[in-house]
Amino acid sequence: MNLQQDSRQNIEPEHVPLPGHDVPWVVRARQSAFERFAAHGFPTRREEEWKYTDVSAIGKRASLKPAPPDPTSDAAALILFRDSGHLMVFVDGHYSGELSAAGELPAGVRLASLADMLNEAADLPEAFFDQLHEHTIFAALNNAFATGGAVLNLAPGTVLDAPVYLLFIASGQGAAIYPRNIVIAGEGASATVIEHYLGVIDAHNFTDVVTQISLGAGAQLQHCKLVQEGSGAFHVAGIHAEQAADSRFVSHSFVLGGRLTRNDITSSLNEPGCLCTLNGLYLLDGKQHVDHHTRIDHIAPSGISREYYRGIMNGESRGVFNGKLLVHPGAVKTDAHQANHNLLLSRQACVDTKPQLEILADDVKCTHGATVGQLNDDSLFYLRSRGVDAALARSLLIYGFANDIIEKVGVPDLRARIRHLVLERLPQGGQIKVML
Repeated sequence: MNLQQDSRQNIEPEHVPLPGHDVPWVVRARQSAFERFAAHGFPTRREEEWKYTDVSAIGKRASLKPAPPDPTSDAAALILFRDSGHLMVFVDGHYSGELSAAGELPAGVRLASLADMLNEAADLPEAFFDQLHEHTIFAALNNAFATGGAVLNLAPGTVLDAPVYLLFIASGQGAAIYPRNIVIAGEGASATVIEHYLGVIDAHNFTDVVTQISLGAGAQLQHCKLVQEGSGAFHVAGIHAEQAADSRFVSHSFVLGGRLTRNDITSSLNEPGCLCTLNGLYLLDGKQHVDHHTRIDHIAPSGISREYYRGIMNGESRGVFNGKLLVHPGAVKTDAHQANHNLLLSRQACVDTKPQLEILADDVKCTHGATVGQLNDDSLFYLRSRGVDAALARSLLIYGFANDIIEKVGVPDLRARIRHLVLERLPQGGQIKVML
């Protein structure tokens, strides 16, 4: 199949009523992005960054055009944390004011729908929408077709205590969904943002999402992402952060659903004293495929970065982790550590793990480690010798392996939800709940 030709046949951007269609700079940005995507087409496994992930099935969809709003969708039943923080709900990529509950925001905080801001051309820096990231071609596709998303802007010194909860619901109509989120935190500002992607069990949607994060000096952001889409869903995402001096960025990525998921997570530590922490857990079964590609650029001195990713693969599933760390010239006193540990529960499951370090500065401390293995026989024997049956012993060890990442989440409601979802996937999860 000629993916470039197929892409042109499937996409007709001029016929889709998109937000900002009357704003000249938005139209130009969309057209430029679409032309870039059409010229390149979908990536293939011949490209190094996509060596282990085949996305050709996405190009075979009947249409990649954005789904229209569906007023008949019964999405309200899927909302889990209505009383937690500031809720914005998007159904098939379109903001639903009826389902949302933004609550009272403190002074200095603006939380708005991207679609509204594009239509009004209001207070949205062009660079945040017209900026084509080079990480993947899917960012260009998102730029061409973004239908909605959240824009969070925090004035300098603002502290938002309750989390911003962004819920993206796939209704099950096989939609192509293009959310775009923008977070701008001024100097000394602080917030927590949760992105939750939820679909009905048999949904076959395609989600292409980009989240852009800009942290001013001393700003702090905890970003949590949970993918819990349907068994036939495709999910391709980019989370891209830019950090100023002494800023703190913490990312949590949990993938517990979907057929194919690819997360590209990057951060650029542009000024001295930055801290970046990336955590992730993927729990796979059947023929699920999950790919995490991370990149941290240490550009300035005295930056600290940590990466902790864990994968649990069962059935014929496949996990991919590619962690790239670049220490640029002059980034002395960099302190970086990366770890990826994987647990294979069946003979058919597999994982590809590839740590990459490129160090172009002296006086740095950079380490990495990766492991792939099965449940530890000594640990199983220890539990069995104390009266724990074999099945429960296996589930306890799997849960303990996953819980090291779950415990890092700083949002109690979300942490409890993820723990519940993981235990539901374990044969003896109910017994473990009683024990906890």
